[in-house]
Amino acid sequence: MAIHSQIDTSSPLILALENSTMCGSVALISDGNCLYEQSLLSKKTHSKRLLPAIEQAMIETELNWNGLDGLAVSIGPGSFTGIRIGLTTIKAIAMATGLPLMGIASLDGLASQFAHSQLQICPILDARKNEVYTALFQDQNGSMSRISEYMVLAAERLCQKITIPTLFVGDGVAPYRDLIKEILAELAIFAPAQLHFPRAAAIGQLAIKKYQQADFIDPATAVPIYIRPSEAEINYKKKN
Repeated sequence: MAIHSQIDTSSPLILALENSTMCGSVALISDGNCLYEQSLLSKKTHSKRLLPAIEQAMIETELNWNGLDGLAVSIGPGSFTGIRIGLTTIKAIAMATGLPLMGIASLDGLASQFAHSQLQICPILDARKNEVYTALFQDQNGSMSRISEYMVLAAERLCQKITIPTLFVGDGVAPYRDLIKEILAELAIFAPAQLHFPRAAAIGQLAIKKYQQADFIDPATAVPIYIRPSEAEINYKKKN
């Protein structure tokens, strides 16, 4: 899906990638406006679809790299493979173009869609192994503030931390909705299904503030937020 708007040259123009789940997306964001966004859930791997999606975004908006002010990427937690591909791709672009790079946590992007909500927000991403990636957020003056650490834990343990009405969002809702509802009853509220996938547009909007504060990450040393070690790291430690 492409969304076009007149570009406001007084606001930074950010190319944003979100690759933390199977539903990857690319967006072009100028302060307050989504100029273009494409989301795709397909059988192709992120590595095969990401660069064509970026190229398509530039073609559709008739922009070139000189027209951008910065780059943003979701740095996790989420799919190990998706996050690595997204970060590697955007780091290469940053080093080739010299554009500043901003890293945004995927959970922050999900929670940001509910600014001004009176509810506690709990984004959950399926971490496999009967666990979820999560954190707790609350609105403070129109922007979401994280009030817990990033966590990876069983859904039952997460429910033990919930004591007030909480809105759940993310691809972890589908596999654990019944369990959460059974444990938390009326304390559990669920976002509409169309909001459960992280969006590049949300990553780009959060990156605007970082751009204005010159809060950049070094493309040569930037690493993802994994929270727990990858399967490869676990197996390596077992062997050694």
